[in-house]
Amino acid sequence: MAHQLGSATDFRQHANQGEVRHPDRDQTPAPVAQRTDQTPTRAASPSPRSPSTDGESAQTRESGRAPEAERDDPPAPPGRALAHSWCALSALHSRLEAHIERALEAAAELSVREYSVLDVLSEQHDGEGGHLRMNQLADVVVLSQSATTRLVSRLEERGLLVRYLCPTDRRGIYTDVSDDGRKLLERARPVHDAALREALQEAAKRPELAPLVTAVRTLGPTSKPV
Repeated sequence: MAHQLGSATDFRQHANQGEVRHPDRDQTPAPVAQRTDQTPTRAASPSPRSPSTDGESAQTRESGRAPEAERDDPPAPPGRALAHSWCALSALHSRLEAHIERALEAAAELSVREYSVLDVLSEQHDGEGGHLRMNQLADVVVLSQSATTRLVSRLEERGLLVRYLCPTDRRGIYTDVSDDGRKLLERARPVHDAALREALQEAAKRPELAPLVTAVRTLGPTSKPV
Protein backbone atom coordinates (compact mmCIF):
# COMPACT_ATOMS: atom_id res chain seq x y z
CA MET A 1 0.00 0.00 0.00
CA ALA A 2 2.76 2.42 0.92
CA HIS A 3 4.54 1.48 -2.34
CA GLN A 4 1.47 2.28 -4.40
CA LEU A 5 1.07 5.69 -2.70
CA GLY A 6 4.71 6.49 -3.36
CA SER A 7 4.27 5.70 -7.04
CA ALA A 8 1.20 7.92 -7.25
CA THR A 9 3.03 10.74 -5.50
CA ASP A 10 5.94 10.48 -7.96
CA PHE A 11 3.52 10.53 -10.91
CA ARG A 12 1.91 13.74 -9.72
CA GLN A 13 5.29 15.40 -9.15
CA HIS A 14 6.44 14.57 -12.63
CA ALA A 15 3.13 15.74 -14.08
CA ASN A 16 3.50 19.12 -12.39
CA GLN A 17 6.98 19.46 -13.94
CA GLY A 18 5.58 18.82 -17.44
CA GLU A 19 7.01 15.32 -17.66
CA VAL A 20 4.76 12.30 -17.59
CA ARG A 21 6.22 8.88 -17.16
CA HIS A 22 4.43 5.60 -17.32
CA PRO A 23 6.36 3.09 -15.28
CA ASP A 24 4.50 0.24 -16.92
CA ARG A 25 5.56 1.28 -20.49
CA ASP A 26 8.90 0.90 -22.18
CA GLN A 27 10.49 4.32 -22.71
CA THR A 28 12.27 3.22 -25.91
CA PRO A 29 9.90 3.12 -28.89
CA ALA A 30 9.97 -0.05 -30.90
CA PRO A 31 11.52 0.29 -34.33
CA VAL A 32 9.16 0.48 -37.25
CA ALA A 33 9.52 -2.44 -39.53
CA GLN A 34 10.37 -1.46 -43.14
CA ARG A 35 8.37 -2.87 -46.00
CA THR A 36 10.41 -4.77 -48.47
CA ASP A 37 7.64 -6.17 -50.58
CA GLN A 38 7.25 -2.94 -52.68
CA THR A 39 9.88 -1.01 -54.61
CA PRO A 40 9.45 2.74 -54.23
CA THR A 41 8.75 4.43 -57.53
CA ARG A 42 10.12 7.82 -58.59
CA ALA A 43 8.41 10.21 -60.96
CA ALA A 44 10.29 10.51 -64.23
CA SER A 45 11.99 13.88 -64.50
CA PRO A 46 11.25 15.75 -67.71
CA SER A 47 14.06 15.86 -70.25
CA PRO A 48 15.76 19.23 -70.44
CA ARG A 49 14.65 21.38 -73.39
CA SER A 50 16.45 24.42 -74.55
CA PRO A 51 14.54 27.74 -74.75
CA SER A 52 15.27 28.01 -78.47
CA THR A 53 13.73 24.59 -79.13
CA ASP A 54 10.60 25.50 -77.16
CA GLY A 55 10.36 28.78 -79.04
CA GLU A 56 10.75 27.12 -82.44
CA SER A 57 8.15 24.47 -81.55
CA ALA A 58 5.67 27.13 -80.48
CA GLN A 59 6.38 29.10 -83.63
CA THR A 60 5.88 26.02 -85.77
CA ARG A 61 2.54 25.25 -84.10
CA GLU A 62 1.30 28.81 -84.49
CA SER A 63 2.40 29.46 -88.06
CA GLY A 64 2.29 25.94 -89.44
CA ARG A 65 5.71 26.50 -91.05
CA ALA A 66 9.12 25.01 -90.40
CA PRO A 67 11.65 27.03 -88.38
CA GLU A 68 13.79 29.55 -90.26
CA ALA A 69 16.89 27.36 -89.98
CA GLU A 70 15.16 24.59 -91.92
CA ARG A 71 14.00 26.79 -94.80
CA ASP A 72 16.14 27.97 -97.70
CA ASP A 73 16.62 31.70 -98.17
CA PRO A 74 14.37 33.06 -100.92
CA PRO A 75 16.14 34.16 -104.11
CA ALA A 76 16.66 37.86 -104.78
CA PRO A 77 13.76 39.48 -106.63
CA PRO A 78 14.43 39.68 -110.38
CA GLY A 79 13.72 43.41 -110.35
CA ARG A 80 16.58 44.08 -107.95
CA ALA A 81 19.04 42.05 -110.03
CA LEU A 82 18.05 44.08 -113.08
CA ALA A 83 18.51 47.32 -111.13
CA HIS A 84 21.99 46.23 -110.02
CA SER A 85 22.95 45.47 -113.62
CA TRP A 86 21.73 48.89 -114.73
CA CYS A 87 23.76 50.57 -111.97
CA ALA A 88 26.88 48.75 -113.13
CA LEU A 89 26.27 49.78 -116.75
CA SER A 90 25.70 53.40 -115.72
CA ALA A 91 28.89 53.36 -113.64
CA LEU A 92 30.90 52.02 -116.57
CA HIS A 93 29.54 54.68 -118.91
CA SER A 94 30.34 57.46 -116.44
CA ARG A 95 33.90 56.22 -115.95
CA LEU A 96 34.56 55.95 -119.67
CA GLU A 97 33.05 59.32 -120.48
CA ALA A 98 34.93 61.16 -117.74
CA HIS A 99 38.29 59.68 -118.74
CA ILE A 100 37.78 60.34 -122.46
CA GLU A 101 36.57 63.89 -121.86
CA ARG A 102 39.67 64.83 -119.88
CA ALA A 103 41.86 63.52 -122.70
CA LEU A 104 39.88 65.31 -125.45
CA GLU A 105 39.79 68.59 -123.57
CA ALA A 106 43.55 68.52 -123.10
CA ALA A 107 44.39 67.54 -126.69
CA ALA A 108 41.69 69.18 -128.85
CA GLU A 109 39.51 71.36 -126.59
CA LEU A 110 36.51 69.17 -127.34
CA SER A 111 33.92 67.63 -125.08
CA VAL A 112 32.71 64.08 -125.60
CA ARG A 113 29.43 65.42 -127.06
CA GLU A 114 31.22 67.75 -129.46
CA TYR A 115 33.51 64.96 -130.59
CA SER A 116 30.49 62.69 -131.13
CA VAL A 117 28.75 65.27 -133.34
CA LEU A 118 31.87 65.80 -135.46
CA ASP A 119 32.43 62.05 -135.75
CA VAL A 120 28.82 61.29 -136.78
CA LEU A 121 28.61 64.12 -139.31
CA SER A 122 31.95 63.16 -140.85
CA GLU A 123 30.41 59.83 -141.89
CA GLN A 124 27.77 61.49 -144.12
CA HIS A 125 27.78 60.80 -147.84
CA ASP A 126 25.99 61.98 -150.94
CA GLY A 127 23.98 58.81 -151.46
CA GLU A 128 20.34 58.33 -150.49
CA GLY A 129 19.84 58.97 -146.80
CA GLY A 130 23.47 59.97 -146.46
CA HIS A 131 22.73 63.32 -144.77
CA LEU A 132 21.12 63.81 -141.37
CA ARG A 133 18.51 66.33 -140.42
CA MET A 134 18.78 67.97 -137.03
CA ASN A 135 16.24 65.65 -135.41
CA GLN A 136 18.08 62.62 -136.81
CA LEU A 137 21.40 63.90 -135.50
CA ALA A 138 19.83 64.47 -132.08
CA ASP A 139 18.65 60.88 -132.02
CA VAL A 140 22.11 59.53 -132.91
CA VAL A 141 24.01 61.53 -130.26
CA VAL A 142 21.22 60.99 -127.68
CA LEU A 143 20.38 64.64 -127.04
CA SER A 144 17.21 66.67 -127.27
CA GLN A 145 16.73 68.54 -130.54
CA SER A 146 17.13 71.91 -128.84
CA ALA A 147 20.36 70.82 -127.13
CA THR A 148 21.68 69.46 -130.42
CA THR A 149 20.87 72.73 -132.18
CA ARG A 150 22.80 74.73 -129.55
CA LEU A 151 25.74 72.32 -129.76
CA VAL A 152 25.87 72.57 -133.56
CA SER A 153 25.72 76.37 -133.32
CA ARG A 154 28.76 76.43 -131.00
CA LEU A 155 30.77 74.21 -133.33
CA GLU A 156 29.71 76.33 -136.29
CA GLU A 157 30.94 79.46 -134.49
CA ARG A 158 34.33 77.78 -134.04
CA GLY A 159 34.43 77.10 -137.78
CA LEU A 160 34.21 73.32 -137.33
CA LEU A 161 30.77 72.88 -138.97
CA VAL A 162 28.93 74.45 -141.89
CA ARG A 163 25.22 74.45 -142.73
CA TYR A 164 23.75 74.17 -146.20
CA LEU A 165 20.36 73.73 -147.81
CA CYS A 166 19.27 70.39 -149.12
CA PRO A 167 19.48 70.52 -152.94
CA THR A 168 16.25 68.54 -153.35
CA ASP A 169 14.27 70.13 -150.49
CA ARG A 170 14.72 73.86 -149.96
CA ARG A 171 13.14 73.55 -146.53
CA GLY A 172 15.75 71.06 -145.34
CA ILE A 173 18.94 72.33 -143.69
CA TYR A 174 21.88 70.02 -143.29
CA THR A 175 25.13 70.33 -141.41
CA ASP A 176 28.52 69.07 -142.51
CA VAL A 177 32.05 69.12 -141.10
CA SER A 178 34.27 71.90 -142.41
CA ASP A 179 37.88 71.45 -143.50
CA ASP A 180 39.10 72.78 -140.13
CA GLY A 181 36.70 70.42 -138.39
CA ARG A 182 38.11 67.43 -140.26
CA LYS A 183 41.66 68.38 -139.39
CA LEU A 184 40.75 68.67 -135.71
CA LEU A 185 38.86 65.40 -135.85
CA GLU A 186 41.87 63.60 -137.33
CA ARG A 187 43.96 64.84 -134.42
CA ALA A 188 41.32 63.96 -131.82
CA ARG A 189 40.50 60.42 -132.95
CA PRO A 190 43.73 58.74 -131.77
CA VAL A 191 43.40 60.54 -128.44
CA HIS A 192 39.80 59.36 -128.09
CA ASP A 193 40.62 55.75 -128.93
CA ALA A 194 43.63 55.59 -126.60
CA ALA A 195 41.66 57.10 -123.73
CA LEU A 196 38.86 54.59 -124.34
CA ARG A 197 41.27 51.66 -124.14
CA GLU A 198 42.82 53.03 -120.95
CA ALA A 199 39.42 53.53 -119.32
CA LEU A 200 38.29 50.03 -120.25
CA GLN A 201 41.49 48.55 -118.88
CA GLU A 202 40.96 50.28 -115.52
CA ALA A 203 37.29 49.37 -115.37
CA ALA A 204 38.07 45.69 -116.03
CA LYS A 205 39.86 45.53 -112.68
CA ARG A 206 36.53 45.93 -110.88
CA PRO A 207 34.63 42.62 -110.62
CA GLU A 208 31.21 44.22 -111.06
CA LEU A 209 32.30 45.95 -114.29
CA ALA A 210 34.50 43.26 -115.84
CA PRO A 211 31.65 41.41 -117.66
CA LEU A 212 30.44 44.68 -119.18
CA VAL A 213 33.95 45.58 -120.31
CA THR A 214 34.17 42.23 -122.09
CA ALA A 215 30.87 42.93 -123.84
CA VAL A 216 32.02 46.41 -124.97
CA ARG A 217 35.29 45.03 -126.33
CA THR A 218 33.50 42.49 -128.50
CA LEU A 219 30.76 44.78 -129.84
CA GLY A 220 30.86 46.66 -133.06
CA PRO A 221 30.38 46.10 -136.81
CA THR A 222 33.68 44.22 -137.14
CA SER A 223 33.46 42.44 -133.74
CA LYS A 224 37.13 43.21 -133.10
CA PRO A 225 38.22 43.66 -129.45
CA VAL A 226 38.93 47.26 -128.47
